[in-house]
Amino acid sequence: MINQISVFLENRAGQLADITGTLAENGIDIRALNIAETSDYGVMRIITNDSEKTMEILNGAGFIASETKAAAVAVPDHPGALAEVLKYLAEASMDVEYMYSIFSQLEGRAFMVIKVKDAAAAEKLLSEKGIYIAKQEDLDVR
Repeated sequence: MINQISVFLENRAGQLADITGTLAENGIDIRALNIAETSDYGVMRIITNDSEKTMEILNGAGFIASETKAAAVAVPDHPGALAEVLKYLAEASMDVEYMYSIFSQLEGRAFMVIKVKDAAAAEKLLSEKGIYIAKQEDLDVR
């Protein structure tokens, strides 16, 4: 499992620049990013090279942030590979709340962040099905 940080966003120009600028000024490297929005607010989900430091920086700068665990799996680069991973989760009645890709690859495999209710159970299931589970060092995160 990896640590994912969710940041509450006001729907205003410059909010993303403020957050990413604050992280950059403090040496934080974003490994993955996803933004979901409504008409009133948004949520930015990020994986960074140092989740603990990221939380300290964001909270210290007045941003509203929380940390959760998510599964990160390697998906081979061929048609149908993602469908196979999602089929395994569906067969185990694991509902995918959301997912997004990670910026890096390893040995021809793309990484996906998959948020389900029980990330540990999802990782165990997928590992048993032969799906490679990303380690923190694969993504250069801690």
